Parts: sequence; structure tokens; C-alpha cells
Amino acid sequence: MKYGFIGCGNMGSSLVCALSHSTKDIAIADFSEKAKEFAHAQGIAHLGNEALVKNCDRIFLAVKPHILSSCLAPLKDILAEKKPLLISMAAGVEIRQIEAMVGVKLPIIRIMPNTPTAVGKGVILYCHNELVDEKILADWLKDMAPCGIVDALAENLIDAASALSGSGPAYMYMMIEALADGAVACGLPRDKAMVYAAATMEGAAQMFLSSRQHPGALKDAVCSPGGSTIAGVRVLEDKGFRSAATECVVAAWKKNKELGK
Repeated sequence: MKYGFIGCGNMGSSLVCALSHSTKDIAIADFSEKAKEFAHAQGIAHLGNEALVKNCDRIFLAVKPHILSSCLAPLKDILAEKKPLLISMAAGVEIRQIEAMVGVKLPIIRIMPNTPTAVGKGVILYCHNELVDEKILADWLKDMAPCGIVDALAENLIDAASALSGSGPAYMYMMIEALADGAVACGLPRDKAMVYAAATMEGAAQMFLSSRQHPGALKDAVCSPGGSTIAGVRVLEDKGFRSAATECVVAAWKKNKELGK
């Protein structure tokens, strides 16, 4: 098989959903009942770890950083013999650490994806070692295209970028919920408030991505003198919105650094 996933939690399943638009030649190894049901629903194979490594050419390592080493240890001999492409999404774990865990030089791509990958709107950062040649990389990037933005980044910046794009969806969902709560307090039905908040966030994001105007300029264009929008902006500034948004990314970056130790 072309792709295998060791571990298939929320992030792994998001990648499977997107990748399945390119190929159905996918297997997963995860012993939870939820994963087994997911494999059946997706029409893909469900295998054990050893069988997956023996049968797959490209293997996503989709387990938590603290169990990655113990997960790879029983697979060292098979990996050394077959030398598949490994694609790790373990937060904070550098390529050199993965090489040490497997005890042999393999082609390795390190990625940090986010869950909107499942709907083709993800942001995936990647770097790789010298054994990943141009042909392998080009084919992998082609298969990953349905995931969303797949962008090369120096490895020393991966943790910082992940603190933004990897963790960021959680912050966006909190913002959607909070804005909807405000609208509900003003009398709007919750189902409509949620949709309006989410669609407004999506539209604002697309305005920036399409125009690449500075967010401050786009904000100013909405704020009429003496109007309701600037009144709301004043409250966000008074409550420390900018500082809170900045510090949540910094906190996630620091945690990423800890996870790799």
C-alpha cells in the first residue's frame, strides 16, 4: 500500500479524509474502536503496526510525542530492512530525534498539520532530511494538495508556526462561540448566531488572503467614525484582546518546545 498511518486520532483522521481524495491506497493502525469504525466507513484497511510497516511505502507517524519512541522501538528491524518514507507529525520532535529512535537513516518528512485539513482548508508546514529526493517530495506534495496549504519551512521555525496554525483552530472556535454568545445575549437565535459568526470569520480571512492588505487597514475600512464597530473594537482593546491572542501563541510555542524534550 502507498500510505499507512500509525495512530489515527483527530489529526490523523483529518489527514486521511483529505488524502483519500488523492488515493484510497491507505491503511491505518490504531486499536481504538473509533478508529476501526472510521477505517470501515472510509473503505480503507485496518492493520497492526508491524503489518502496516511491512505493507506500506509511506508511513505517517500520528501518535503523541511522548509515546513515539516506544511505538517505533518494536519496528526498528522492519524499518531498517524496508526503509520506507516516514512522515512525522509529533509536536516538538525534530528529525534528528526520529532518526535516533529508529537507529537508521531513512527519508523523513516532518509535518505540522491542523484539523481543517479534513475539509481541504488546512495549513500544513513541512521540512525534510536529505534522503527525501525531489521525485518523492513532488509526488507526496501532489497527493497532499487536497489538504489545503502545504508550505515548506525551516525546521527551527516549525514549532513557532505550529503554535499559530496547528493550535489556532481552537482559538478560532472559541472566538466563534464567544461572538455567537454576544449575539444570543442581544436576542439572536443561537443556531443563526453560530453560522453568522463562522461565516464572518471565513469571509474576513478570505478578504485578507485575496487582497494581502494589512489587517489593520481592513479593520479600519469597517470602522465608521462614531459607529458601532469602533465601539466594539474599543471593548476588545480595553479587555486586552491583542495581548491575549499574542500570549496564547507564545504559550503554545513554549509547550511545543517542552514536548520535544
